[in-house]
Amino acid sequence: MSQSHHSDQEPPHLSFRSFVDALREDDDLVEIEAEVDPYLEVGAIIRKVCETDNKAPLFKCPKGKNGQLFQILGAPNSLRPDPAQRFGRLARHIGLPPRSSIKEIKNKILSVRHSDPIPPKIVVTGPCKENVLKQGEFDLNALPAPWLHQGDGGKYIQTYGMHVLKSPDGTWVNWSIARAMVSDKTHLAVNIVQPQHVWQIHELWKAEGKEMPWALSFGVPPAAIMASSMPLPENFSEADYVGAIANCAIDVVKCETNDLFVPANSEIVFEGVISSDKRLPEGPFGEMHGYVFPEDHLSGPSAKVDTITFRDNAVMPVSCPGRLTDETHTMIGTLAAAEIQQRCQDHGLPVLEAMTLFESQVTWVVLKIDTPQLQNMRTTSAAFCRQIGDLIFRNKVGLVIQRVVLVGEDIDVYGYKDVMWAFCTRCRPGKDEYFYEDCTGFWLIPYMGHGTGETHRGGKVVSDALMPSEYTTGQDWQTVDFEHAYTDDIKAKINANWKEWGFRS
Repeated sequence: MSQSHHSDQEPPHLSFRSFVDALREDDDLVEIEAEVDPYLEVGAIIRKVCETDNKAPLFKCPKGKNGQLFQILGAPNSLRPDPAQRFGRLARHIGLPPRSSIKEIKNKILSVRHSDPIPPKIVVTGPCKENVLKQGEFDLNALPAPWLHQGDGGKYIQTYGMHVLKSPDGTWVNWSIARAMVSDKTHLAVNIVQPQHVWQIHELWKAEGKEMPWALSFGVPPAAIMASSMPLPENFSEADYVGAIANCAIDVVKCETNDLFVPANSEIVFEGVISSDKRLPEGPFGEMHGYVFPEDHLSGPSAKVDTITFRDNAVMPVSCPGRLTDETHTMIGTLAAAEIQQRCQDHGLPVLEAMTLFESQVTWVVLKIDTPQLQNMRTTSAAFCRQIGDLIFRNKVGLVIQRVVLVGEDIDVYGYKDVMWAFCTRCRPGKDEYFYEDCTGFWLIPYMGHGTGETHRGGKVVSDALMPSEYTTGQDWQTVDFEHAYTDDIKAKINANWKEWGFRS
């Protein structure tokens, strides 16, 4: 790879700093100059922002800010209040116009999977090297790391950063997201769990009895944080994927203390090692499904921070998960749906589109089925649903999903009302559902981790909301709504006079 100096002229999806500027230009940023306490106040403001689809808050002076470490940007990928730009932050993450629909965003993500990967470019230095703190020059406890929810077990400095790892043989470089809590002056407790890729690489280092070289980059290019959240296949390079999204190589720079490379324009970089055997208390933490259980005292591998590098006036992105809607839903749900759609199509299954329902806390994915192709398969509900379920639930791509709903072409998989109508009227409980208790379950969902069954197994189901006729001859009913139950001339007349009659458009 060639070497050159880093350029500051970058679009929002390739620079977090440019992304913040874009939010300001979009009138989607509230800059809070007053001092705000990272203990609960920051989290409370972010939660209210997420639950009201409000502007992203930029905390310029969090209490305890040490010199330039650091400002805080909350809700970096949550929804906007303007319906026309509802997914504007998500679109900005991958270089699309702010008015892009969720379907256009998902299609962009899917189109990149068929593009040639573009490896990153090594540069000599970058903005993330503007300041360097060695051992003894920093105290993680003194940084304004937020205590986000009242029931949390500590300060979660890592909610929207990117772990950078490499397998012992150097063949697999992984960028991924996993939460991490401040433990003491130089250590974090990282939530690393099976079957995450970070867990798989950590297991390889454990097998060799060695500490794992590690970096944690905050404020990375938005396209990179998107890629690090995707359930991509094993040994797939997120850095190459980001290059494909941008249609150019992303600049990376070598760490100070190990051989890992991080995005050159990262806002903040922690460097160090993750222990192969030492663990630290971790949790509880208010997660993406809207609950925190105070008794959830877990443990995670110990990550030792040896060096911190950072940009001038560094900005730390923070996600405060909870009830709808924040980036844990917009990202995890949309990206999981894209990979599930791709996986089904790669295996020749007649899936036209896939989308997670935000209203399900992204535990449901809805698949729109090409029913003429389905009829050509001459299959049954049981056989087809098992094909779908085996493919999704027995792979990492379906980890966060607990229910798959199958619908026909007449249903908009992006519309909650449409999907619920089909689910409630076409899927007979029990008879049209196919359950899975012998696969990995998503332990973070309350009915899994705190429910009536095994914590890490099962709890998954395929719900068939296709009518029997859709397997054989095609739709045999008429939909009773304004769009389908009246002639075009009647609808046109009513639409033309609607506002004049005094109705809201």
